[in-house]
Amino acid sequence: MNTTTAEHEAAAALAARLPLAGPVTAESGSSAELPEGRVSEAVVASFVGAVSADLAVVLLDTQPLAAAAGTPSSLVSPADVLMPALEAASAALGDGVLGSPAVQDAAGLFHDAETSVFRLAGHSGTVGWFAVRLRGARPGAAPRRSSGSSGAANLGRISNVEMAMTVEIGRTRMSVRDVLDLEPGAVIELDRSAGAPADVLLNGRVVAHGEVVVVDQDYAVRITQILDVPDGAL
Repeated sequence: MNTTTAEHEAAAALAARLPLAGPVTAESGSSAELPEGRVSEAVVASFVGAVSADLAVVLLDTQPLAAAAGTPSSLVSPADVLMPALEAASAALGDGVLGSPAVQDAAGLFHDAETSVFRLAGHSGTVGWFAVRLRGARPGAAPRRSSGSSGAANLGRISNVEMAMTVEIGRTRMSVRDVLDLEPGAVIELDRSAGAPADVLLNGRVVAHGEVVVVDQDYAVRITQILDVPDGAL
């Protein structure tokens, strides 16, 4: 099949963010070149937007992922380590929502006639494979990045997509080692003073401020300020 500009850009963006030693490039490839059985351990994610897509990554050597995680704990999976690379790939497709990646068998995706397969090449040769299957895109055409009223029109296509809303009272940064050393009774200091408004986040972006309240013995948030979020920012 013909590979679109958007797919090439997504593959290049992913290759640039892979946690591997040395530069990695993405070259057009074929599913026939895949090593037998390796696609059963792919990291797969779905992207929903004006242009939707299924994405999958297979690395021949998973040791760099373990090194990037910094711990053998099951709390950090290959999907967590590859999340920034998949986010970079999905950003090249335009506005939308990237689902949580998971390790699963991606044979059906890699061998689908509608899928574009890319060989990931490092200084020592092939280091992995990337698959992207567009849904709802015009063949051979790169998706337009939305702005202004066109951004709102594109977002209307995903108006029924559920997004994660989170209330955040504060945050901090910790190393994986410190997280694994936590025990019951440990106190974690946050970067926000007591009484400060909580942030309301939609798909990871702050859209409002509010105060935490209790309603019928359940926690809730009372919105105190709606922020001006540009069209297409979500």
